[in-house]
Amino acid sequence: MATGVDQAVGMSLVVFSLLLFTYYSVWVIILPFVDSHHVLHKYFLPREYSVILPGIAAVILLLCIGAFTAVIMWKSRKPKKAD
Repeated sequence: MATGVDQAVGMSLVVFSLLLFTYYSVWVIILPFVDSHHVLHKYFLPREYSVILPGIAAVILLLCIGAFTAVIMWKSRKPKKAD
């Protein structure tokens, strides 16, 4: 069973993910249809970052997965038998 701390951490991760998803969805889907002088635009980064930031995050994720795979393969490597 999960402890109270585990549940709190899990709930905070869910809330953070929900907020991030909502922010990004408004930024990418709704903001292009809002007038460029509207006050809503001051709460968001320029549109170029809506492509750049997820791209950087994807590269970092792939690098972490590759590093993890390399470490696991390196640790599970068997030494060669001496003849």
